[in-house]
Amino acid sequence: MAIVDLIMPKLGESIMEATILKWHKQPGDIVKMDETVLEIATDKVDSEIPSTSEGVIQEILFNVNDVVPVGTVIAKIKTGAEESMGHQSFTPPKANESRVQVKEPEMSIQEIKNPQHLTSNYQQSTSNGTGNRFYSPLVLNIAAGEGVSMVELENIPGTGNEGRVTKKDILQYVSEKKQGKVRNYEQRVVSQEMVVPFSKMEQSTALTTYSGNVEIIEMDRMRKLIAEHMVRSKHTSPHVTSFTEADVSNLVMWRDRVKKDFEKREGSKITYTPLFIEAIVKCIKKFPLINSSVEGDKIIVKKDINIGMATALPSGSLIVPVIKNADQLNLVGLSKQVNNLADNARNSKLRPEDTQGGTFTLTNVGNFGSLMGTPIINQPQVAILAVGAIKKRPVVVETPHGDSIAIRHMMYLSMSYDHRIIDGSMGASFLTDVAKELEGFQA
Repeated sequence: MAIVDLIMPKLGESIMEATILKWHKQPGDIVKMDETVLEIATDKVDSEIPSTSEGVIQEILFNVNDVVPVGTVIAKIKTGAEESMGHQSFTPPKANESRVQVKEPEMSIQEIKNPQHLTSNYQQSTSNGTGNRFYSPLVLNIAAGEGVSMVELENIPGTGNEGRVTKKDILQYVSEKKQGKVRNYEQRVVSQEMVVPFSKMEQSTALTTYSGNVEIIEMDRMRKLIAEHMVRSKHTSPHVTSFTEADVSNLVMWRDRVKKDFEKREGSKITYTPLFIEAIVKCIKKFPLINSSVEGDKIIVKKDINIGMATALPSGSLIVPVIKNADQLNLVGLSKQVNNLADNARNSKLRPEDTQGGTFTLTNVGNFGSLMGTPIINQPQVAILAVGAIKKRPVVVETPHGDSIAIRHMMYLSMSYDHRIIDGSMGASFLTDVAKELEGFQA
C-alpha cells in the first residue's frame, strides 16, 4: 500500500496556476491510470487532468473554484488498497483553508492553514499594470504580517524567475521601509498616472447602485480574463490601425471551383482562413519586424512564424489557437491545421500548448458580418490583422484597353500594430503587400 500525490501539472511555460472547475472523482472512488480526475482552467485553455496512478482517491485537498499554484498536491491516491474500495464520506476543505507545500531557502512552511489574516487580494495571483504576477504563499504571508499593502507589493522589483518577488525581496523591502528609506511609498505610487488592473476596477464598482430597470450579469471567468487582457494590451502598446481593400475575386472563384473536390481528396474543407494565412506568411518573410515582441528596450525578432487565429467559442468568447511553423506548411497542411484547431476549440478539446507561442494573429471579423474592424493586439505580439466580410461591389477595373466597371468580390483589411517599433510606413506597406498577395492569387 502506498500513497501517491496528484500534482497540479505545469501546463505551459508562462502558466503558474490553474483554477479547479470540476472534480470527476470523490474520496473513496476507484480511479484507473490516465482516467480523468478533475477539470482545470488556466488563462489560456481548459484541460482535463488524468490520474498518474491506479487506486482509490483518499483525499481531495482543494474545492471547486480554488486557484492552485502548479506543483501543488491537489489530491492523494491510495494504491494497492483493494480492501478499501468502498465509498468514503467526504468533507471538503473549508473556504479559507488551503494546503500548499512551500519550499524556500532558510525557511520551510509545511502547511498554511486558515490564513484569515490575509485579505482576499492575497489569496490568489494578482495582476499589475504590465501583466500577471504570481506571489507565493510565503511572500503573501510575510507581506500581510508586516503590513505591506498590495499596491506596495505590486511595485516591489522582483529578482526571481519572470520578475517574481522572492522572500529576499520582500524582507529587504520591509527592512528598508522600517529604516524610512521608502517612506510614503504607497502614497507616491498611488499618485502616479497608472492603469488600474481590471480586478481592481471590478472591486471598485461592486457597490454601485443602479436606478431604473436593469439586469446585472456577473462576468464569468473567461470574460474577466479577456477584459483584463484587452485593458493590459491597450496600456502596453500604443495602437495604430491601417486599412486597405483587396479584390479577392480570383481567390473566391478558385475556392468555389475546387472546394468539393478538395474535401473529397483531402478529407478536409478548404476555407478562406488558410488562404489568408498563406498570404500573411509570405509577407512576414519580407517584413520580419512584424513577427516580433518588445521586452523593455529590446526588440525580440521571432524566427519561427506561428500564426494565431481568433476562433469563436459556443459561449461567444474568443480563443486564439496557434498554427506552429506555418511557413513550413503547404495549403493542404494549413487547411487541416485550421480545421482541427477550430473543431477542438469549439469542443473544448484544445491542449494548453495549442494556444501558446503565437507570433502574429489573424482575426476574421467578416465571419460576423463586419466590413472591417480595429483589432486589439494580442500581447506580447506587435501586430494583428483583421479581414472583413467579402462583398460584391461595382468597381473600376483598369485594363490595357481602358477602364471599365465590373462586379468584383471586395474585402477590407485592417491591421493594428505597436507604434513603438512599427512605423506607419512599415505597417501600411505590410498590409498593402498582403492585399496584393490575395489579389494576385494563383492556384
